Amino acid sequence: MLDLRSLIENLDESSARLATRGGDFNLEGLADLYRHRRDTVTRRDELRHEQKQVSSGFKKPGVTSEEREAIRTRSRALSEEIGGLEAESRSLDESIEDILLGLPNFPHRSVPVGADESENVVVRVVGDQPAFDFEPRQHWDIGETLGILDFEGASRIAGSRQVVYRDAGARLERALASFMLDLHTQAHGYREVLTPYIVTPDCMQGTGQLPKFRDEAYEATDGFFLIPTAEVPVTNLHRGEVLAADQLPIRYVAYSSCFRREAGSHGKDVRGMTRVHQFQKVEMVKFTTPDTAYEELEQLVDNAEEVLRRLDLPYRVVELCTGDLGFGAAKCYDIEVWLPGQAAYREISSCSCYESFQARRASIRYRPAPGEKPIFVHTLNGSGLAIGRTIIALLENGQRENSTVAIPEVLRPYMGGLESIEP
Repeated sequence: MLDLRSLIENLDESSARLATRGGDFNLEGLADLYRHRRDTVTRRDELRHEQKQVSSGFKKPGVTSEEREAIRTRSRALSEEIGGLEAESRSLDESIEDILLGLPNFPHRSVPVGADESENVVVRVVGDQPAFDFEPRQHWDIGETLGILDFEGASRIAGSRQVVYRDAGARLERALASFMLDLHTQAHGYREVLTPYIVTPDCMQGTGQLPKFRDEAYEATDGFFLIPTAEVPVTNLHRGEVLAADQLPIRYVAYSSCFRREAGSHGKDVRGMTRVHQFQKVEMVKFTTPDTAYEELEQLVDNAEEVLRRLDLPYRVVELCTGDLGFGAAKCYDIEVWLPGQAAYREISSCSCYESFQARRASIRYRPAPGEKPIFVHTLNGSGLAIGRTIIALLENGQRENSTVAIPEVLRPYMGGLESIEP
């Protein structure tokens, strides 16, 4: 959530910055509501002051019964008017909050201005694309030939856009999760957490999933939601807290299942497991001070890249332009892995800095020094990595003409020494 006072005091600049994202953001309407609320509160406070003065008339010596009745009449009238103004103020607060919850974050000033993904900027390309003496196949063909990906069985269980991992496929999924968690905790300094997979609406709103992405979320009974990413419960671990400066930065890593309806992706990636309703992911989350947030973002990206470097997978890093930036992100890098079967780079990780956008929604602050006023932390998160998409990349880059798939050396200890997957 953006800061209301800053929006109003810098209306033209705020409108211009949000306009770079595309869309229509009615800040003039917000400013009108803000001024109306300010005038309403001012009038309410004036009437409260008058009510105190009127009530003090009871204490004056020699007050007649007629004067007392007049005081009571005026006091009741003031109470009714004050009550109406308080109700109006609450209604205006709700309207203002509804608008604020629908506004995306400001893009950081370093983010390239652009209309859509075609104007994203490639920052670097790492690794050589593999050369094959045969026509490379896509992951669903490879997985079904090996007997490790079962899409038909999954559809009988849970409908479309699902997958069952079998045998070495299931072990590969588990191996990747263990490898990534070990790397991030032992080499990168993250603390591992395992959180619930169901969260409250407040948690979803705190990280920006509600109300914007309600149609893409799985809503359970009793008002709970299945998590779309571990970012949601992990970020909310400190909801409503005031942290000490010496606690920061806090770095968490979590493995979880993720649940997404993919409501806005009709017709996209309908085959295979690029877009499925349930998938597993290792997520990195950071809480930092404002002055270290962007240094931590670059480190976050490097931590995600290290997974791909150790798996020897070719990839590139792309900086998103303003028109392609996620709703809550101030700056974002996508890491895209090369998929030979598709002859294309596809996203495997998204690393974002939210500045105070999530912290303001979830009321997560820190005290810069003892006795000083608390200020909002900055939050960051990134996939480290999405496991299903990593399996896609391993199958397509490691495929051989004899239908076997090579297992990267770094994963072999997690696979019981297995060097390849065979039909």
